Amino acid sequence: MTHDLLDALVNRRHPVELPMCRSFWDRLHDRRVDRAEAAAVLAALSTTMPDPAAVTTVVQSLHERRPAHGHVFPAAVNIVGTGGGPRTANISTAAAFVAAAMDVRVVKTGSRASSGGVGSIDLLDRLGIGLTRSYEETGHLLDRFGIAFAGYFVYPTELTRLARTVLPLDLRTIGRWINTVGPFLADLPVSAQLTGVSDATHLPALRALAAAQPGKRIWLCANDLGADELISFTANSVHGALDLQVQPVGDGALTQLAAPAEDDVVPHFLDLLAGLAPVAAVDTVCLNAAALAVAAGHEPDLPAGFRTARAAVADGAPRALAERMRRVVAHG
Repeated sequence: MTHDLLDALVNRRHPVELPMCRSFWDRLHDRRVDRAEAAAVLAALSTTMPDPAAVTTVVQSLHERRPAHGHVFPAAVNIVGTGGGPRTANISTAAAFVAAAMDVRVVKTGSRASSGGVGSIDLLDRLGIGLTRSYEETGHLLDRFGIAFAGYFVYPTELTRLARTVLPLDLRTIGRWINTVGPFLADLPVSAQLTGVSDATHLPALRALAAAQPGKRIWLCANDLGADELISFTANSVHGALDLQVQPVGDGALTQLAAPAEDDVVPHFLDLLAGLAPVAAVDTVCLNAAALAVAAGHEPDLPAGFRTARAAVADGAPRALAERMRRVVAHG
């Protein structure tokens, strides 16, 4: 039947299977999926997270359509969250720069803000640091700066087709599922990934997606604050090959992590890299950078990584790296 995937997602009387997913993507490619069906599939995925097997099948059906590219970024790590949760400053992008200043190779993916505020891509636009447009360009920047920000080419083209098909409906309204599983949709050939999960009920599905990528060390982190990053002043759980609890490294409150006014985004971000923000915010950035360093095998444990991250910030290396990238990348 034409609508097998939609029926499986909405009524859940039978499992989501690869043939029905393949049929849907084929019809989408041939422009035989109309707006109503595309919107209904997205809404069904986004309203209630399907079971882990279904989520894994849908994501697998997208990955198998990707052409092989042959690129590998050994010992590199990605930090990316599912979005959602309290609006904070861009912790993950700051942590990426701090980790790179610690000599950890970082290739970061991200997105634009889904409900106001400034997402990682919005921030990079304002900094004048563009996204890469190919694996070759990503590798070049990674070798030159120790950090690169991968562009849309790492994501399935089917997502763009979906967005166009549902117009004038907004993908941010009916396609929340894409943000949630986005960290597992990118074809990013790194060795490790740190993914913050804002909604802990999604952990079973995301753990299944992580298990489906055995060649990559993937850590999923969550906390009671519902933030999609490690937070320095609360207990965090990290789910991976070994589950562990990360205890607070200091005191603080969410107000100290709050996103600045839009006109202040760039100065606030650069101050954060220089350690001139509230202590809780700097500690949170350093804790995430430490996790990147440990996941990449660059530091033995989180306490050691945290000390190294704090030393890098005190030395001014992360801000200097960001400023150098702004000068070089923005001017070609």
